[in-house]
Amino acid sequence: MAAAMKAGLGRLGLGRLGLRVCWQTMESVLCPAGAAPACLVVPVRTKKRYFVPEWARELSPEEKEKRLRSSGTVFPEEHIERTFYLACTADIIDPYVPPEGDARLTSLSKDGLKQKMEKLKQTAASQLALRKVKDHDPDFSTKTFPQKAQEIFIEAHNCLANFNKQKLHSLVTERCYPEMVRGNRYKTIRWSFVESLEPPRVVHIRCDSFVNRGNLYGQVTVRMHTRQILAIYDRFGRLMYGGEQVPKDVLEYVVFERYLVNPYGTWRMHGKIVPEWAPPKEPIVKTVMIPGPTLDPSQEYEEIK
Repeated sequence: MAAAMKAGLGRLGLGRLGLRVCWQTMESVLCPAGAAPACLVVPVRTKKRYFVPEWARELSPEEKEKRLRSSGTVFPEEHIERTFYLACTADIIDPYVPPEGDARLTSLSKDGLKQKMEKLKQTAASQLALRKVKDHDPDFSTKTFPQKAQEIFIEAHNCLANFNKQKLHSLVTERCYPEMVRGNRYKTIRWSFVESLEPPRVVHIRCDSFVNRGNLYGQVTVRMHTRQILAIYDRFGRLMYGGEQVPKDVLEYVVFERYLVNPYGTWRMHGKIVPEWAPPKEPIVKTVMIPGPTLDPSQEYEEIK
């Protein structure tokens, strides 16, 4: 009996051993050693993501910056950069204030006396500036400069009407050029100088330095009372402003500037001063499209007319 049981157990162990060998053989066939597994996970590092921590979302911008600076995070300084031209200034230095009524008030009245005192102050400052201008431009004279300034004024406006941009850049400053050409695209300008009603004269002179004391700029304001013809047409050929038949009397205060340090610099038109008491300009007539009636696909425009 015991011998029979030992024989049965030996057969059972041989059977299990055979099943194990068979299973290993099947695994080696289905999954060879050199083959990759069915599901392979490869870790890949992506771009480092920056996120706002929870504590920073509840703080004010000033507190956030203070906390981040304390943690060692360095912020680049923000510089507001602006284009700067050494050849000209960005504005008119101490702009001339034309007296109301073109200084025709009598000095016996209170307003006339006030105008007289203001004129004396401006004349004293102009004399000091005139000395600085003559130190760098010995040929400058208040008697001959107004005529030269009027020639620059006429030539600059002729270049504007003929769209001669290259010549216009040599007659006006970088500040004045955008103001003259802005809004002139697709328009036709007709301008002509008729005559001078009064001889031009210098009414204001200023000289100042920027950045350092070596950069000196001189500005001269010239009063011009002239008769001009101006007509502006839109891209459709319709008259927008003025007219070519009727000349108009124009009183202008034109500012001319020169970079005095540059020995090859020239006087150029820098801007115009419009007094507060000047009459308003005529409105510009614009051409607009009037929408027509809405038509059905079965209708024609002639039927609705």
